[in-house]
Amino acid sequence: MKMTTEEAFVKTLQAHGIRHAFGIIGSAMMPISDIFPAAGITFWDCAHEGSAGMMADGYTRATGEMSMMIAQNGPGITNFVTAVKTAYWNHTPCLLVTPQAANKTIGQGGFQEMEQMNLFKDCVAYQEEVRDPSRICEVLARVIAKAKRLSGPTQINIPRDFWTQVIDIEIPEPVEFESSPGGESSIAKAAELLSTAKFPVILNGAGVVLAEGGIEASKVLAEALDAPVCVGYQHNDAFPGNHPLFAGPLGYNGSKAGMELISKADVVLALGTRLNPFSTLPGYGIDYWPKDAKVIQVDLNPDRIGLTKKVTVGIVGDAAKVAKGITAHLADTAGDAGRDARKAMIAQTKSAWAQELSSLDHEQDDPGTTWNERARQARPDWMSPRQAWRAIQAAMPENAIISSDIGNNCAIGNAYPSFPTGRKYLAPGLFGPCGYGLPSIVGAKIGQPDVPVIGFAGDGAFGIAVNELTAIGREEWPAITQIVFRNYQWGAEKRNSTLWFDDNFVGTELDMKVSYAGIAQACGLIGVQAKTMEELTALLNQAIKDQMENNKTTLIEVILNQELGEPFRRDAMKKPVKVAGISASDMAAE
Repeated sequence: MKMTTEEAFVKTLQAHGIRHAFGIIGSAMMPISDIFPAAGITFWDCAHEGSAGMMADGYTRATGEMSMMIAQNGPGITNFVTAVKTAYWNHTPCLLVTPQAANKTIGQGGFQEMEQMNLFKDCVAYQEEVRDPSRICEVLARVIAKAKRLSGPTQINIPRDFWTQVIDIEIPEPVEFESSPGGESSIAKAAELLSTAKFPVILNGAGVVLAEGGIEASKVLAEALDAPVCVGYQHNDAFPGNHPLFAGPLGYNGSKAGMELISKADVVLALGTRLNPFSTLPGYGIDYWPKDAKVIQVDLNPDRIGLTKKVTVGIVGDAAKVAKGITAHLADTAGDAGRDARKAMIAQTKSAWAQELSSLDHEQDDPGTTWNERARQARPDWMSPRQAWRAIQAAMPENAIISSDIGNNCAIGNAYPSFPTGRKYLAPGLFGPCGYGLPSIVGAKIGQPDVPVIGFAGDGAFGIAVNELTAIGREEWPAITQIVFRNYQWGAEKRNSTLWFDDNFVGTELDMKVSYAGIAQACGLIGVQAKTMEELTALLNQAIKDQMENNKTTLIEVILNQELGEPFRRDAMKKPVKVAGISASDMAAE
């Protein structure tokens, strides 16, 4: 059939059900954006391409449906880099469309020219450039299929002079790949290890959330063994939070209960996780990883198996199918060894941690430092981060989707939220970009308009995404609720400064005259401040009501004291030493 290249491109998007595109308009993409409305594709024009990419990530993580990032070639496309790498480590299958400078001018240093393939080489799971207008559908279909199969962002690069050409072409049918249930011998070996284990523990990762039926399959397996289930860092939604076997998240500011229980394991089933180092770092002074345990690791990507931890059995496969296969091969006596004592220990350990967590009000100083003590003395009537999180929990709808940003106050909250189902917790992941909380929750709301959503960010990280307030108040955008923890500092780096640099606070202080609530009001949104726990709970209840019933976006600026939680990376920092010494007198004269 004869059609234009842009018609062919959009028809291929339609064939794959891609309904939403995020970016900023540009001439290099106008031939396709011009026909988006007719095709049933919504273009969400954001304030910055970086935020657009994180909206796409949030949309896909909340829905399981692919979305698209697109912008003007050159500087528009370069702004996507951080978001695309974030999606890569979040295992998010998104389509990155990068219009390229025209073939006839490439290499001449023309307007907005950039080598866009090399730029994203380390950021995407697959990339391909269109070499001829007649191949536009073939390449696009393959790039989309690769995103789904590899569970990551993929890139199609298109010279802009390939648009508005007439070609004779057939739109390819989408090809779906069935995921692997794992190898027979490895499934049997894993089932044998778990059947004879005295204290089996399951560790669920993102793969359990991404796999269809993964959470339910892991629940059936856990119940057969009466095994506690931990989840990886920032994957609190990988197991039902109200289940008696749920032990909580490992890693930074995670669950002491989960850490104590997994430390006793003789067999660990790491299900749908690459076992990234951040999920197994010591916490609360507990080096909890069971060094003598036999480890079964399940991941779609064989390159990740055994990369960070020694494994006894590696299984390449879909988390749901592997869990079902292991369950089917369990011995009749699986889990019987010490079952009653194990169940009692799980309940007791969880109860003790729940009581401790509910009583925590303040952050502790390391020996030799006094910042948190001084912070409490300076503002004795201001909320602490933990008090704020408890107030938030009192108003959090059970079915809410939440996002988190990178930063100290968000990280302090890692142990608090749990969820009845998956695709509820959007966190920036292992790439750790600031500015993720607001755009990702906007993307989630676009995908799940009937579900309450709440975004979280510290005031430093929020400053990177604050310009999106100028975009999301327009009539066609859905309402969201955003919480900004306002402590007037880059908290994570300030904690580093107290521990290793003798309170030499370089670049850690924020402008106390700025009001994010005031900025929200100036953008036509609701902007309010909360200074007490009671105010915060009441304002959040009202904000959710306004979001769901009145289609109104609310930003709640939570005024906090300057207490600081655990540093992100004790493992990566050390006290500096002076050898030659540095003096301002050595600076060259002007």
